Amino acid sequence: MINPFRLPEEQERIPDPAILVIFGVTGDLARRKLMPALYNLARENLLPARFAVVGFARSDWDDQKLRSEMRKAVEVFSRTPLIGPVWEDFAQHLYYFKSHYDDVEGFRRLATCLQELDAQYNIPGNRLHYVATPPVVFESIIRNLGIAGLNQPASPEGWVRIVIEKPFGTDLESAKRLNARVNEVFHEEQVFRIDHYLGKETVQNLLAFRFANSIYEPLWNQKYIDHVQITVAESVGVEARAGFYDQTGALRDMVQNHMMQLLSLMAMEPPVALEADAVRDEKVKVLRAIKRLTPPDVPKVVVRGQYGPGAINGQPVPGYRQEPGVAPNSTTETYVAMKLEIDNWRWAGVPFYLRTGKRLPKKISEIAVYFRSPPQLLFEGQLEHGFTTNVLAIQIQPNEGISLTFNAKIPGSEMRIRPVVMDFRYGSSFGMSTPEAYERLLLDAWQGDATLFIRADEVEESWRLLTPVLETWAQMPPPDFPNYPAGTWGPSEADVLLALDGRRWRRL
Repeated sequence: MINPFRLPEEQERIPDPAILVIFGVTGDLARRKLMPALYNLARENLLPARFAVVGFARSDWDDQKLRSEMRKAVEVFSRTPLIGPVWEDFAQHLYYFKSHYDDVEGFRRLATCLQELDAQYNIPGNRLHYVATPPVVFESIIRNLGIAGLNQPASPEGWVRIVIEKPFGTDLESAKRLNARVNEVFHEEQVFRIDHYLGKETVQNLLAFRFANSIYEPLWNQKYIDHVQITVAESVGVEARAGFYDQTGALRDMVQNHMMQLLSLMAMEPPVALEADAVRDEKVKVLRAIKRLTPPDVPKVVVRGQYGPGAINGQPVPGYRQEPGVAPNSTTETYVAMKLEIDNWRWAGVPFYLRTGKRLPKKISEIAVYFRSPPQLLFEGQLEHGFTTNVLAIQIQPNEGISLTFNAKIPGSEMRIRPVVMDFRYGSSFGMSTPEAYERLLLDAWQGDATLFIRADEVEESWRLLTPVLETWAQMPPPDFPNYPAGTWGPSEADVLLALDGRRWRRL
């Protein structure tokens, strides 16, 4: 569990004894991500000896039901096999609490329950609340935590923190309103807005790659970089999320959080220290420097799409409007491509092209940095496939690593040039599997390290950029959806977006 932002002597620091309360413990996120992450932390001896996990939900469960269901979840979703004795020891720390999220008395009973667990485990009143519910109940949970006094430490030496899942708002005004509600109950330093992309090994390595190597940082500017492409592609459809996704769409679900975070880490200036606020200060500066999009700009630089019937890996799949739970005339976008420009000294004139979509040919997340081409006259007629630009590709998933494409001479008596690739992969280089993002982020929140979490002003700046896109779309006639078949790389308009600048999307 290595966090590059911590000093070496802090790397294996075990967090304080505490109680973790998971609101929405019966939901998909807890089953697929949170409980497997906690099990793996326990398996690696990274949890304190004195802790408890309280699952809060409305279902008619009890402690044994919770432990049984979570064992099944860990068996299916854990990155490591379940070891019986490790699970049995961990499971003894799991407790279930039944209540509705809008029931104030339920939260007061929760406070009593937590005090009893404090006494049982000798925990000094430390609390980590994790809001893993649909956004519609965020405000109820936060308000009732305050009414029940669960926003304050239960002892003078204790602490309280809250982790809030995405999406954090649906536009600028709703994000501001939610931030205001949160800050009525919690201080900003207590709040950990989570984006699991920031816990991925390669995303964390962006700063180490940029600022710990003297080779690339001098080239990381408009003098040497032609453009940047950021791709987050999914081969799956909406799966069981149709009810949520049809009200959300790709811009809110992926661009506003994951992709804006990747862009800001790629483009930020060196922070004054590897500390939470120093890193986040620089990310906010990037977001503020992105040129604002006006209504006339939106049709020119933003493309939206929706998949129709097609095939993935040779298997037929339905179109978005045929998915269970999706309206037959839905105009929700499942694909977004856009061109953004950062108006500062480092990046002036360098376009950042973003694309994300569902039912694309493969699942892959990548940042590709295209460097400017050198003069080509010297090797005219000696390039086998035409001149290839140097490309630095940072792959975030599924195979975490970094590759560099450059031109080299083909062995032989003639001067012939061909592009080649230098490839680095985490798995082969370090001989170990990387922890899941939620393992790292849960441990960081437990330890109070907010570096990989999103601050209030970050959320608002991201929404300030993208809300005009949503508002413009609402005023425009809906596109002729569907406009790309499942299993393809999106609508043709996305190719035109780059072709107008004399560029094309990277083949993945």
